[in-house]
Amino acid sequence: MLEPALTAILSLPAQEVYYRLYRRESAPARRLLLLHGGGVAGRLTWGGIVSRLASWNEILVPDLRGTGKTRYPDHVEHGFEAEEVVGDMVALAGHLGWERFDLGGYSYGGLVAMLLKERLGERVEKTFLFEPALLGKMRRDELAASRDWLLQAASRLKDAEQTEAGLEIFLDAVAPNRRRGSKSETVMRERLSRRPAGLACAVECVSHASRRIDREALIAAQAHVSSFVGERSHPDVYRYCQAVAEHRADWSCHLIQGADHALPFQKPDAIARLMNADLEGYPAGKRR
Repeated sequence: MLEPALTAILSLPAQEVYYRLYRRESAPARRLLLLHGGGVAGRLTWGGIVSRLASWNEILVPDLRGTGKTRYPDHVEHGFEAEEVVGDMVALAGHLGWERFDLGGYSYGGLVAMLLKERLGERVEKTFLFEPALLGKMRRDELAASRDWLLQAASRLKDAEQTEAGLEIFLDAVAPNRRRGSKSETVMRERLSRRPAGLACAVECVSHASRRIDREALIAAQAHVSSFVGERSHPDVYRYCQAVAEHRADWSCHLIQGADHALPFQKPDAIARLMNADLEGYPAGKRR
């Protein structure tokens, strides 16, 4: 696993944002920001992928609110909204002097990535989305039912005596076709259990966002997107991706064989190969 060249904390009024900056001197001069999903921090989510990426000389991997080493200044878990997480990332990019960069986001981090692209416009160039929150259900009633199910998970995750029950509901919602009882599920449960109240806050963040965000408008704000879906994820996830791609010449869908919602952990080599290849296919005038 590639080790970061720099680890640091950006102290903001409402958040201490921990981040890792990876450098590969032999790679082209291009920057990539990677945003993890709920419950598992940046290093564990992206470590296997970062070491295989050959198209970026700087890769930034922060821990988002509710996860890893990023915390409120009082080190107590508090709720937050997606726009606040976007604000953290805008501040981090400004702190590092990142004017333009590529962007990747997984699940909860995928939602943040889409909102960040909407906010920064052309400052964000190529985008990679890994089953981002809000893009898993085609019908609004299904989206609402999923949101309510996740809020039940969040409620239990905040109670130390119901953590396991909360994790079960959460996993059933995001990865219903996972291999239950497998070694990979055991590892994932252990990781998600490290900061359950933070995971609950991230789940609530996504649920709140799904109530007020115009999904179609958010999709319209994206550009040059490569989307990745696990073959074992709910079929609606890939169908929705294909439905978007049918109307967007700059939106492509990759089905990752043998993976479920935990695809960054399960298939890092396949994902890294596709990311490198898709950047090669990015319009020549857009590559620096």
